[in-house]
Amino acid sequence: MDGPILILGGTGGIGQALARRLAAQDRPVHLAARDPDRLAALGGEIGARWTACDVLDEAALARAVEDAARGGTLAGLAYAVGSIDLAPLRRITGPQLAHAFALNVTGAALAVRNAQAALAAGTGSVVLFSSVAAGLGFRNQAVTGTVKAAVEGLTRALAAELAPKVRVNCVAPTLTRTPLAASLIASAQTAEAVARQHPLARLGEADDVAAVAAVLLGPEAGFVTGQVVGVDGGRGALAA
Repeated sequence: MDGPILILGGTGGIGQALARRLAAQDRPVHLAARDPDRLAALGGEIGARWTACDVLDEAALARAVEDAARGGTLAGLAYAVGSIDLAPLRRITGPQLAHAFALNVTGAALAVRNAQAALAAGTGSVVLFSSVAAGLGFRNQAVTGTVKAAVEGLTRALAAELAPKVRVNCVAPTLTRTPLAASLIASAQTAEAVARQHPLARLGEADDVAAVAAVLLGPEAGFVTGQVVGVDGGRGALAA
């Protein structure tokens, strides 16, 4: 596997944890996210190159991939971009659903399309991110459940299309302590109640998810593709 690993959403909770973990393993990282100040700070801390990029801007997304694959190869791509949209069906709007789909699914598909040649040249790996809500039915999660299920379908389709040169897998976390989810677990009482819904009786941490993503991006998972790996404290498969 040659070249850097491009992390889109590299300054988010999970993206940042993944970047730090990979850098600690001396694996080259290229960060992409919207905020150049945060990118510069994290890039300076871990020794990573970076590109400011809004994944909803197709031209900017293409430039970020091109910057990362400057040597013509990529060892991996992690699309750590997403959203949590909680609303009952009666309050969901078309634009809200379209935006969530664009952010979670379209951006991922276009990122991989732009990186396909460089990933193939580097015998690279792709990791996308779903949610436990894609496999279980939760109230008020019609948007999240829908778009994350689409990410899982995209994972399997890309794994079939890009084999044997490129592996594509997906990590499906439960509610995880990240800035994106902070408002949902702001009170200790709420956090404890959600934790009790998991057989392992705690919330996920960003590094729990990053640890699995790092393995999927590396040679240890060289015979793994087309898989959705739950990092959910058992919530997706076991009764709490």
